[in-house]
Amino acid sequence: MSDKWFEDWFNSSYYHQLYAHRDEQEAANFINKLVAYLQPVAGARMLDVACGKGRHSMQLAAKGFDVTGIDLSSESIAEALKSANENLHFYEHDMRMPFAINYFDIAFNFFTSFGYFKTQHEHDNAIGTIAKAIKQNGTFVLDYLNVKFSENISVAQNITTIGTTTYTIDKWNDALHFYKKITVANAALLTPLSFTEKVRKFTLQDFEVMFAKQNLKITKVFGDYNFGEYDEANSNRLIIVSTK
Repeated sequence: MSDKWFEDWFNSSYYHQLYAHRDEQEAANFINKLVAYLQPVAGARMLDVACGKGRHSMQLAAKGFDVTGIDLSSESIAEALKSANENLHFYEHDMRMPFAINYFDIAFNFFTSFGYFKTQHEHDNAIGTIAKAIKQNGTFVLDYLNVKFSENISVAQNITTIGTTTYTIDKWNDALHFYKKITVANAALLTPLSFTEKVRKFTLQDFEVMFAKQNLKITKVFGDYNFGEYDEANSNRLIIVSTK
């Protein structure tokens, strides 16, 4: 599989069709809880890293914050830009590269939009980009899968049909990664297409090391979108709040 699978898959129309119906209410509830917990100042500058089409960015901007979303996918940014306004901005950008210095009050990385890269150096660069972008005493919130829970609940195969397109999704994992192979079939394709997602098994301990390298101090860890306490074996999410 390609080391840059995310560049091809996230720009594919099939990716956008498959994931078009994510739970918007769950996302909205999570944003409301985050804002209530963080209590940002009015008009706070916020960075949404790997923002996709901007669903979280839009909700934050609707609350009056000045929000910037960045994503590597040109297709996602093109769609997000349709909603841009004076306090909602979007840019095509690779999180491994510097973006801003000491500019944002808060940065977010939502919905396991991390762990895609080949080397630890690249992952460190991404955390470094975010750490540099926030002001001193600024906040970074990372929302990631929880490794032990995900290892235990993974369904081996699922088949979904959307319109005339069938998606066969196979999941497995090894010592270091979770994999998801998506096979796409429809009458318009001479042969099925396949894409394989690959996400690194980063634990809380791994993030503690990565954050410390960038002078980020972890202040709170939640285990789900309702802000329940984190439990390594049973929590379905790993939501880390940190301060620079």
